[in-house]
Amino acid sequence: MTGQGSEHSVDQLHAMVQKFVGRTSGEPRVATDEVNVPMLRHWCLSFADANVIYTDPDRSKASRFGGIVAPPTMLQTWTHHDRRFADAADDNAEEELAQVFAAAGYTSVVATASKLDIVRYLRPGDRTTYQGTIRSISPRKSTALGDGYFVVTDMSYTDQHGTPVGSIEFTTLRFRPRTQG
Repeated sequence: MTGQGSEHSVDQLHAMVQKFVGRTSGEPRVATDEVNVPMLRHWCLSFADANVIYTDPDRSKASRFGGIVAPPTMLQTWTHHDRRFADAADDNAEEELAQVFAAAGYTSVVATASKLDIVRYLRPGDRTTYQGTIRSISPRKSTALGDGYFVVTDMSYTDQHGTPVGSIEFTTLRFRPRTQG
């Protein structure tokens, strides 16, 4: 973007998106599937993770967990949804914010940081629920990928009893890709 007028519109965009800070992803999202061994096996195969506590019922019984548990890095997996079909009509601030950025030309997104906090490992049969809260949105920054905004979201997860199982502090960059040439 060039010219003083475009800088002014960028400032207006930052001011406008601040209304999303503190808002949530709407009604808590319940995982479609329970934590299950086939998904654990596929995950472990994909990431070449040979830890027996994730896939071997006999050998995992001898562990401190007393049976199979899910890799902690799978926490987000169970409630992840297909954003291509997301609807912002349900007071979902995450989806609404994504639409505002897209309408302003910030159509690309990349994860830039995450901090995982595990309260307890998930077990087969657990069904998680997700709730996200937008914590902050930076002023426009210039990066190697392009100009954009860093969005920090606090993601909380509970089990089928409403007991916390973990959280993720997730930072993404919503950006307008640099053009070649």
